[in-house]
Amino acid sequence: MFLGQYQHSLDEKGRLTIPAAFRDALGEGAFISQGFDRNLMVMSSAYFQQVYDRINALSITDSAARMLRRLIFSSAYQVEVDKAGRILLPQNLRQFLTINGEAMLVGQGEYFEIWMPAEWARQMQTLQDAEANAQRFSTLDLSSRL
Repeated sequence: MFLGQYQHSLDEKGRLTIPAAFRDALGEGAFISQGFDRNLMVMSSAYFQQVYDRINALSITDSAARMLRRLIFSSAYQVEVDKAGRILLPQNLRQFLTINGEAMLVGQGEYFEIWMPAEWARQMQTLQDAEANAQRFSTLDLSSRL
């Protein structure tokens, strides 16, 4: 499980150190793809296979399904954690983020995201608005029946 927030530096070759807690969860390798916001998503191979299967089950006659397929699959790369605990971020994904220094790695349960620190700070401002959160999440059932 991917939880927490970590800030790490990208080296000159585009390699990013993965927190030790995240490395264990990646197991046999990982896939990286463009995220839904100005971020990247890193998924274990097993979770990526689930996402892949779900997207492939969608009808290709549905334009939204085709767009989702393009978004995820055209930017997806298999990555490996090296002996130093780093992954290489593909050049086009680094350009998408405009990343070249620091990065925030943010746990999302089944996957983690990579953000530019300034973009993540803006997300955190939004997430720390208690009044907006009460309204934003009111439709989700997080009742005590869990």
